Amino acid sequence: MNKVQNNKAWWLVLPVFLLVAFSAIVPMMTVVNYSVQDIFDQSSRYFVGADWFRQVLQDPRLHDSLLRQFIYSACVLLIEIPLGIAVALCMPTKGRWSTVCLILMTIPLLIPWNVVGTIWQIFGRGDIGLLGWSLNAMGISYNYAGNTMDAWVTVLVMDVWHWTSLVALLSYSGLRAIPDVYYQAARIDRASGWAIFRHIQLPKMKSVLLIAVMLRFMDSFMIYTEPFVLTGGGPGNATTFLSQTLTQMAIGQFDLGPAAAFSLVYFLIILLVSWLFYTAMTHSDKN
Repeated sequence: MNKVQNNKAWWLVLPVFLLVAFSAIVPMMTVVNYSVQDIFDQSSRYFVGADWFRQVLQDPRLHDSLLRQFIYSACVLLIEIPLGIAVALCMPTKGRWSTVCLILMTIPLLIPWNVVGTIWQIFGRGDIGLLGWSLNAMGISYNYAGNTMDAWVTVLVMDVWHWTSLVALLSYSGLRAIPDVYYQAARIDRASGWAIFRHIQLPKMKSVLLIAVMLRFMDSFMIYTEPFVLTGGGPGNATTFLSQTLTQMAIGQFDLGPAAAFSLVYFLIILLVSWLFYTAMTHSDKN
């Protein structure tokens, strides 16, 4: 006998859904409104259609920032995903040390973004910072405020220090969810450690790795606070990413129309790349 499903519980979720939808749709529609108008004041508004979008897409600042952003996000994923998996594989699975490792992994994630930038700003200074002073004492010329490569490496290492724990924790949860029967079969077949990782652990972690890749890409592609506090976008524009370019356009120059168009293009880029990641990984999982 088929049971009749009771869907009345969805009514309890409906107020939260409406609240989230309202808080998301209203700002989005406001941005869309600004992106198609030239606004001088509250009483002077002129419809310009897609002019702001054409202007933004031809803006060399967008092209330069977009290139820097993609390079940065690619470096973040190429470093943090393998490193997080390696850390998760090395973490103990039982006993008090597993609890200690989990606590240590969560500490960087609890630090606010502006505090992370401040920590590394002091840490990397050549006069009082442990990192900067040590490198200079070893004869390595290091100055993240004046050297482009030093600034890039410092911002990248700062992000790796801050967010690799997230990948490690997600990978650890995926490893802990693998039934022990797979490892027993591997021991019977005398499979090597690499074979166990390649044919058991990695395939079983695909779902959590998809989440890790999506989260790290979206967060790295929207990075603003840490490099702004650390380098201010410099030296020059070396660490000026898309979010800071958008902020300068909207707040610094008060170009609300182009900034609104820029933010919509920004949003669509993140949505498109995230969808490509999701499609590629789910397609490979089906195969």
